[in-house]
Amino acid sequence: MTTNHDMKKIFSVYGIPYLIMFILELVLLYIYPKVELHLLLNSRHTDLQDTFFKSYSTLAEWPLYVLGLLPLCWKKYRLTIFYAVSEIVSGSITLFLKALISSERPMRLIDLNILPVVEGVDLHHSDSFPSGHACTFFVFFTCLALLFAYWYQQRASHFSTRKKILMYLVMFTLFLLAALGAFSRVYLSQHFLSDICVGGLIGFVGPCVIFYFGQKIILKQKTE
Repeated sequence: MTTNHDMKKIFSVYGIPYLIMFILELVLLYIYPKVELHLLLNSRHTDLQDTFFKSYSTLAEWPLYVLGLLPLCWKKYRLTIFYAVSEIVSGSITLFLKALISSERPMRLIDLNILPVVEGVDLHHSDSFPSGHACTFFVFFTCLALLFAYWYQQRASHFSTRKKILMYLVMFTLFLLAALGAFSRVYLSQHFLSDICVGGLIGFVGPCVIFYFGQKIILKQKTE
């Protein structure tokens, strides 16, 4: 017999690391001024990291949206709609805050002689807070984590210990992929930590709230 407890348990492998990261971000933001913190987080660059983060960051510009359409291939329209609604709601909140606050990006507040820059990256000037890329990364992987958690819930009683451990690794990997995407914006000096902290929060909470209230519609569950 499967229960919501199974779903909450497996999703916690994604959610708890996120909460730990969020608290750590708040602590760092409390301790350091944002410019000093940005330079501290960017104190070490390598060619390999430059190439990786430059490429990985672009996933939030269109590839993740294409991946969100894949359920249509199996006529799982509701899953694509779930992602689309999550992205629209979270993205709208992010855009509203950007327009309302209109904060400057690192290149405007840090001397370009000391600002860590990755070659080939076109630095933006304004609308820094919050990060749209961080929001998009967390929307995509949080939606995926929720759907994986539901899929696991339906099959948990048939999973061996080895398969359960594999599922835990999958969920934690999803969190890491989201976190790396968000951090790439700081690494590329497109955003401050405060920007990705709030962008990630919107991207995490949005899908969770939508899934909570729309679960029966999203998963086409019948009311018993």
